[in-house]
Amino acid sequence: MMRVEVKPELLRWARERSGLDPGALAHRFPQLGAWERRQASPTLKQLESFAKATHTPVGYLFLQEPPIERVPIPDFRTVGNEHIERPSPDLLDTVYICQQRQEWYRDFARSEGEEPVPFVGSARQANDIEATAATIRRALGFDVEARRQMPTWTDALRRFIEQADALGVLVMVNGVVGSNNRRKLDPQEFRGFALADDLAPLVFINGADTKAAQMFTLAHELAHIWLGLSAVSDAQASRMPEHEVERWCNRVAAELLVPIAVLRGEYQASNPLPIEVDRLARRFKVSTLVVLRRIHDAGGLTQDQLWRAYREELDRLQAMPGGSGGNFYLTLGARASKRFTRALVVSTLEGRSSFTEAFRLLGFKKMATFRELGHSLGVGV
Repeated sequence: MMRVEVKPELLRWARERSGLDPGALAHRFPQLGAWERRQASPTLKQLESFAKATHTPVGYLFLQEPPIERVPIPDFRTVGNEHIERPSPDLLDTVYICQQRQEWYRDFARSEGEEPVPFVGSARQANDIEATAATIRRALGFDVEARRQMPTWTDALRRFIEQADALGVLVMVNGVVGSNNRRKLDPQEFRGFALADDLAPLVFINGADTKAAQMFTLAHELAHIWLGLSAVSDAQASRMPEHEVERWCNRVAAELLVPIAVLRGEYQASNPLPIEVDRLARRFKVSTLVVLRRIHDAGGLTQDQLWRAYREELDRLQAMPGGSGGNFYLTLGARASKRFTRALVVSTLEGRSSFTEAFRLLGFKKMATFRELGHSLGVGV
């Protein structure tokens, strides 16, 4: 039985990088400790299994030293205003999947003779916040009065995604890596990212986050698209980021969702804060977290009061039970963007793309799943 030599520091790097529970990993690979101490060597099959379990490209384990991995787009995430040095395999793989889908759609758009979308890169940081947000709102057709007619802010979020998709933005919402439900994304690591491109602008939203947070993340990432700047973000309505671009995008997102002029006309300071927050959330069809931020922006809360109220409300929302997950095929379409998925299904049925490529980009292997997906999107198979 052939055994392979692997440097202990590479095994330790892969183990730590994975973020997996050390005890569970040791249970799965009883000789892992001996491998790291050079008291034993794994077989090639064992090493391949270890690489798969830790989501590590197996070739990395044959390097001379652990590689320094970076997110392939600007990374504006911070914890306590400190830059996050090591991205997880889940974040990296999610970015790579989205880049592959974006590349495919860019080629598809060119073959279809589509013109570049005019809004990508049309804004500047020097632009007025309120004017920029109004421009984005008009482009989306996402106005305050339209939201007032919707039953819930969850419906508003769904509509928000649909309008961005219709405008030409590939909006992908997923709480796991690809279609692997065992690799759940961590909202504490990242909430979303934007991949700016004038033919295939793409926004990814961490679907493992609360629905409340997703609304703000989408608005924040759309601001990135209008700037024409790709980036990984940790968008939060309550934060005042140190990074200038993030601060600008946060301000535009808040103004996009809740125009400050309208809020000032609606805000009733005499009401108890929880009651007023709930009332305004229903009025604007946004999360209570965004409403708290806007009351602060309007001068109704100090910074300390905002943080205290925000933490209490976030704890309350996180304690609420989640939904059932919805229809699998509708969820699958949302995971990869309905615009992207529909284009890929049509291209495959017309013979311009192979089923192998379609399955790879969509993350499944069954023809029956492809057919059901096509039907759910109104494309006959």
